[in-house]
Amino acid sequence: MIEAYRAAWTDLEAHFAGATAAAGLAFLPFGALEQHGPHLPLGTDTATASAVARRLAERLDGVLLPPVHYGDTWNNAGYPGTVGLSPATVTAIAVDLGRALVGSGARGLVIVNGDWGNRLPLASAVRILNDEGVLPAIALDYPGMAEAIELVRESVPAAPGLNHAEEVETSIMLALEPELVRRERFVAEYPEFPSDFGVRPMQLHGFSASGVFGDPATASAEKGQAILGATVEGSLAVLADFIRGL
Repeated sequence: MIEAYRAAWTDLEAHFAGATAAAGLAFLPFGALEQHGPHLPLGTDTATASAVARRLAERLDGVLLPPVHYGDTWNNAGYPGTVGLSPATVTAIAVDLGRALVGSGARGLVIVNGDWGNRLPLASAVRILNDEGVLPAIALDYPGMAEAIELVRESVPAAPGLNHAEEVETSIMLALEPELVRRERFVAEYPEFPSDFGVRPMQLHGFSASGVFGDPATASAEKGQAILGATVEGSLAVLADFIRGL
């Protein structure tokens, strides 16, 4: 693996020209600056995406790009500190970076998405990059993570598929940057959601005063490592055919 932020341009050029197809892959963590309750940092999504992208780049000997620290975080915009981008801007950033990577010799772009709001904008970017023949691109929305969560979760989720500032994300941050987890601020919140929650866009600040959705009390670094490990393995399985097609 080579880390673009720390590399000279000649090193990057040589790496992209490596003998294996995977050596020509650029890994882009796409995160967010978004509230994660009173006990987790605003950069939780970026930290998670960066960790997964780094492990993938290490396993595949790819190029790790610096993360994008902002995303489409409209649903959390009611909490101070959340700083977001429009969906169109998320798409444009990913497309522009893909076009720029072609000039550096990259053979493919793997976007590791760290935030739910980025899913559709990044899917649009990947479609543009592939349809216009810019370069092969794929966006990963943490394959394997949901299954891993169900194996380790002890708390009840606030809503199906909603893992925000509770046991899951707190476990991940305990595994990655435990010094940033403020245990003394743990709170549990289980809001009442309308029947159409998850079907139409809704901002979340009206549901939870703390920004927590669930209970972080049963979080542990061991659970976080298990979730991250399974996500990396799930991502590698998804990438197998993508790499063969380069």
